[in-house]
Amino acid sequence: MNWREIEKVQPLTNIGTAGHVDNGKTTLVEALTGKWTAYFSDELKRGITLKLGYADCTILKCPECPEIESYTTEALNPEFLCKRCGSNLNVERKISIVDVPGHESLMVIMLSGATLMDGALLVVDASRNEPLPQTKEHFKALEIIGVRNIVVVQNKIDITPKDKIIENYKRIREFLEGTWAENAPIIPVSALHKINIDVLLYAIQKFIPTPKRDPSKPARMLIARSFDVNKPGTPPEKLVGGVVGGTLIQGRLRIGDEVEIKPGIAVKKHGKVYIEPIYTEVTSLKVGEVNVNEAYPGGLLGVGTSLDPALTKRDSLVGQMLGEPGKLPPTRQELSIEVHLFKHVVAFDENVRVERVKKGETLMINIGTAAVEALVTSVREGGTYAELKLTIPVCAERGMRVAISRRIPDIFGRGPPKWRLIGWGLVTD
Repeated sequence: MNWREIEKVQPLTNIGTAGHVDNGKTTLVEALTGKWTAYFSDELKRGITLKLGYADCTILKCPECPEIESYTTEALNPEFLCKRCGSNLNVERKISIVDVPGHESLMVIMLSGATLMDGALLVVDASRNEPLPQTKEHFKALEIIGVRNIVVVQNKIDITPKDKIIENYKRIREFLEGTWAENAPIIPVSALHKINIDVLLYAIQKFIPTPKRDPSKPARMLIARSFDVNKPGTPPEKLVGGVVGGTLIQGRLRIGDEVEIKPGIAVKKHGKVYIEPIYTEVTSLKVGEVNVNEAYPGGLLGVGTSLDPALTKRDSLVGQMLGEPGKLPPTRQELSIEVHLFKHVVAFDENVRVERVKKGETLMINIGTAAVEALVTSVREGGTYAELKLTIPVCAERGMRVAISRRIPDIFGRGPPKWRLIGWGLVTD
């Protein structure tokens, strides 16, 4: 198998990054994939990730090298030979990596990205007193969304004294003790210098398996991005339809399929505004940089459509679902949820208690890739259940998980209130 053939292989697993800002998540993604996922102008100016980033990589294994040292994502082209010993490499699997923001003000985007993950790399900084606030918050976010397969990546060992690395390791191990991730491996690496990347790949293979999929179910895709890919000045006869990006969580998509996008768009009829689903045709499918005729669950996917590109530009369809017509969850602008709150706000080192949900307050909920403000219209059984009225409709069904955030002032008064993760819920009706 050569590189051209490998490029045609579709990824089977989505693995996300998580952790505090400046912990080197994007640098780690580059070490694994060779791609720098923060490419928007504001991201380059500020030096932080602001939107979800994506990159694919192929995990290769040398049959002759020692087990842990045998894993790599690099090979001598085009023969696929091991850089260490020159042996022929075996292809283990292809994965997609979702790079999420670590800044406290971008927690809503992180939660949207977490819904796409089958596993996660929790990136900590060996030179700092981890776990830092956003490390804790991201860890809770993974728990809420249901991501249970993680590898902890202890980054920046190249700039940290040995005793500090050991101290940092002990703190992280203590943080994980008694949690669902207490047996997760902690792998020391230098993402910048690609040190221990082989050990990390070994851990990914061992601790983040490819989930079982059911391709016979109706197609369902979570939309995380949407684009107008036409360049300014493109003549009308050369315009192409709008593109949506995300992950297929069940079923299959083929070029030529008719699909439905829900909740859809606002349509004015008889003086009233209605939200109506969008129907369109799949005109192209792209996995990474490769065009395919059929796509299945696992990995990140770009879907070309026959839609007017004005409907998809500037991420206007983020948070919606795409799938087989008539088979998607119902559109709701009111939700009933069972509420589960944390005891304390995990984003703060100090113990700031989480108050009960109250009637009349506004919350932020994440459901699928949608992030929506919601007014609490009623509370029952001491805050165990709540009725919510959403500012915009979402596609949701009974049993779906939601992440709940509340605007909480900074305890030091250093800025305006920010959305902080306070708990989770289940859609009950």
